[in-house]
Amino acid sequence: MAPILEVKNLVKNFGATEVLKDINIAIEPGEFLVLVGPSGCGKSTLLNCIAGLEPITGGSVEIGGQDMTHVSPKDRNIAMVFQSYALYPTMTVAKNITFGMKVRGLDQATQERKLAEVAAQLQIEELLNRRPGQLSGGQRQRVAMGRALVRDPKLFLFDEPLSNLDAKLRVEMRSEIKKLHHNLDATMVYVTHDQIEAMTLASKIVVLKGGIVQQIGSPAEIYNRPANLFVADFMGSPAMNLVPARAVANGKGVRIEIEREGGDTLILTDKEHSGLPENVVLGLRPEDIAEKGFRAGTNVQDATCLVDMVEPAGADTYVVSKLGGTMVTARLHAETGAKTGQMIDLSFDLSKVSYFVPETGERLN
Repeated sequence: MAPILEVKNLVKNFGATEVLKDINIAIEPGEFLVLVGPSGCGKSTLLNCIAGLEPITGGSVEIGGQDMTHVSPKDRNIAMVFQSYALYPTMTVAKNITFGMKVRGLDQATQERKLAEVAAQLQIEELLNRRPGQLSGGQRQRVAMGRALVRDPKLFLFDEPLSNLDAKLRVEMRSEIKKLHHNLDATMVYVTHDQIEAMTLASKIVVLKGGIVQQIGSPAEIYNRPANLFVADFMGSPAMNLVPARAVANGKGVRIEIEREGGDTLILTDKEHSGLPENVVLGLRPEDIAEKGFRAGTNVQDATCLVDMVEPAGADTYVVSKLGGTMVTARLHAETGAKTGQMIDLSFDLSKVSYFVPETGERLN
């Protein structure tokens, strides 16, 4: 299947500043691509380049197999939903939704049919005669989506569409967008700085930092096999534990030594990985560190650790210990008896471990 969107060697400069550096992305029809990264990483600029709202400095943008690099936004067969909703305040909801079709010269009957379909889909039939000023943030967001849907575009582009909503409404609208994607079998490109939103919605994630693609992959790949220290730290809540360690070959794998306060070294034996350099950063997700006896597997190692802090979080309890000069979080069951200041036996699941080069941050295994 040919990609519906292909970004090739895209470069974008603002004056002498290079804000996007050699971006290469391809997505198939029906995929949900999420561009994620911290503020200022270039994700909204990249979306604007795909939309044609920003001219590009180098490279090309192809949509549906056609080079759209120098084609105006209105001729790219895309629909965009902005953070600010960008609705016309003096028009009713119905007119906001049908305005684009009217401009393109679609007949009245088609306009009305599409309006009815979209209003039913988004459950906004009772809002059609209101003006944007009479709507809540969530309702405005639905109207903005409705205006995009009636276009029946090749590509939907969303620029942080939920960032103006409160937490509860964000979760609801996230489900709404996921459902919409499934029902329409549409192709979507979605910008967010919220990595939970990225993990929830995406079939493919692009992680950006400083205008450079750090990793492209499915949510599971990004989460379980982060390409570097930045991705490991950025994706996941709580973040992956990243602990400076020393790796010593011992014939049947590798011995991992982690410094602790008081000169007592924590020693783990990793039976599955070998050939590591001496200095590494060991990465483990909080859920891969459990209370002893709660984790089975051939590469699970137990160690006694001092509890520095206990954080109850409903279904889970997070227990924090200081290892290798960093605070390491273990995700334990809610009924744990762990108490601050006590020693606790923890199981480290080294089948899930990631190793990184301390200097460059690159993944080793």
